[in-house]
Amino acid sequence: MRISNEVVQQIQQSADIVEVVGDFVTLKKRGQNLMACCPFHNEKTPSFSVSPAKGIYKCFGCGKSGDSVKFVMDIEGVSYVEALRYLGKKYGIEIEEQAAPTDTQLQQQHEKDSLYIVLNYAKNYYQNLLWQSDEGQAVGLSYFKERGFKDNTIKDFELGYSTDAWDHFTKDAISKGYQQEILEKAGLLIRKEEKQFDRFRGRVIFPIHNVSGKVIAFGARILKADKNQPKYLNSPETEVYHKSNILYGMFQAKTAIRNEDTCFLVEGYTDVISLHQAGINNVVASSGTSLTLEQIRLIGRFTQNVTVLYDGDAAGIKASLRGTDMILEEGLNVKVVVFPDGNDPDSYVRQIGATAFKEFIRQHSKDFITFKTELYLVEAANDPFKKAGIIKEIVESITKIPDPIKRAVFFRQTANLLQMDEGTLIVESNQILKKQQADKEKKGKMAKTQSASNPPSPPPLVYDLPEGIMPPPELDLEEPVEFQEPKKNPIVYQEQESIRLLISYADQPIDEHNKLCNYLLAEIEGIEFQTPIYNRILDIFRAQLQMGHIVGTEYFIRHWDADIQAEAINLISQKYQLSENWLDKFQIFIPQEKDMLTHVAYSNILRLKHRIVQDKITDNMKNLAKAQSSAEQETIMRIHMQLKEIEKQIASILGNVVR
Repeated sequence: MRISNEVVQQIQQSADIVEVVGDFVTLKKRGQNLMACCPFHNEKTPSFSVSPAKGIYKCFGCGKSGDSVKFVMDIEGVSYVEALRYLGKKYGIEIEEQAAPTDTQLQQQHEKDSLYIVLNYAKNYYQNLLWQSDEGQAVGLSYFKERGFKDNTIKDFELGYSTDAWDHFTKDAISKGYQQEILEKAGLLIRKEEKQFDRFRGRVIFPIHNVSGKVIAFGARILKADKNQPKYLNSPETEVYHKSNILYGMFQAKTAIRNEDTCFLVEGYTDVISLHQAGINNVVASSGTSLTLEQIRLIGRFTQNVTVLYDGDAAGIKASLRGTDMILEEGLNVKVVVFPDGNDPDSYVRQIGATAFKEFIRQHSKDFITFKTELYLVEAANDPFKKAGIIKEIVESITKIPDPIKRAVFFRQTANLLQMDEGTLIVESNQILKKQQADKEKKGKMAKTQSASNPPSPPPLVYDLPEGIMPPPELDLEEPVEFQEPKKNPIVYQEQESIRLLISYADQPIDEHNKLCNYLLAEIEGIEFQTPIYNRILDIFRAQLQMGHIVGTEYFIRHWDADIQAEAINLISQKYQLSENWLDKFQIFIPQEKDMLTHVAYSNILRLKHRIVQDKITDNMKNLAKAQSSAEQETIMRIHMQLKEIEKQIASILGNVVR
């Protein structure tokens, strides 16, 4: 589908970078920009910067950058057109939609786009059956009403129903032009030998959304007793659905999680829906699976505070403790609430009502370490051997906390609960850390021996921790992802600075007669930059200037060429900002680059030419070594002296010392 340039520009101008990024991560103000932990790589110290003034994002950890459209493409893994569709829908900008796709059109589309389209069709199909068909109303809608779900709740979560027919959905989808291959890849169709049939039959349907609201999978509950069928049936893993990365209800909950600065974590679909209906919107579910690292990091994009709502089942609680340890390991703050025996969040909120439920959570929330300690103490009773074992388990949990101050607080608190010396717990923690480091070293050596041709990354440094000393926060875990630019020839830095100034200040005057672009382009006329992408930017700029257009920041950060866009954003992004307190608080005026533009531009050109002359001197001396005659040597030396004199003159202006 082709989208007109006018509509693209309208979307780009309407899409607020803070709003778009804020749908996926929680941003915090820092100077003129906003910061967050990067959603594209794992980090605990924020290095992901969003500039509202420039309309861009840039991660100084992994190097990802772009505008609103590029962010949607990166975070959702969708095409340029799909990203525009998403933003058009968000900002109410009408984009001409194509008719129901034909086989040929679906073949031409990117597979991910095709999966999103067919999954959305399936969602609408199941919804329509629930509300419009006699069977859907009698069976599916009746079930939801029995669970206490109101019409608006059912519609908000886009719940649906599938008939008990073998291939009712498949036939309908194929009649609309959807390919069997796409239906199978989306997990909607099962093919066995010569037979094919719907995956979901005779079940109520729970669509599973990604963070941006796209349907990526389904959960389905059977309504009749059948020992040969599972109670819940989920979509299989597909290109757009990876169960370990998804939390049910995150799309509906993310704004409330950010506003409340806490996330309630439950087990099932109906828990999420019932709590939403009760006005508790900051709740998500792990959908009955063990909590994964990716799911924890997804929560961490919106809040650092998690409250796990456990069913009142002791066996289930103990089985879930490992997942809660993982939350601690990621640096999040964890609290726990346990409901009375036989109750889960869904049944309990329907039993006592929303107000009493909220009060119950407030009164019964405990930090995870205290909860785990008290739970195990009851189990150990007066058995000293069991008590020794639980002490080791509790210390292991505390040791997973990356923040040393939090660890110190929990060691003291736990020592009081266990009625023992705090130092003993710290010594045990250090022994655990030493063992972890030794294990990592051992694994690294084994892997190196087994695969000498493809050695792994070197193991982390071993810290010799004296007993009683808390380990440093950077110890443990994986090495952080760091984005490092390759080493460059010194002249490249001056080329880079020239392009940065051109992109940033092209139309700014530097004297009565010249704008910066006129001055800079005149000074570098005839100079071929060593960096290909900078030559491309110069060519674009000159071509636009010939047509009477002075292009700048806005043009390049929205350029269709992804490489040019990324380089432009990289050039204008600043990792550090001057504090506003110098002027606001101390009344000290610090001149900005824009205030000194004439000097900045002049100095840059001098440094660029200085580097070019130095390169020529180096090349000339190489020629001297290859000279075949004294006459040739004399010519080269004369050129050398001329170049050295030019170098000396430029250095004198710059204040450099030339040897």
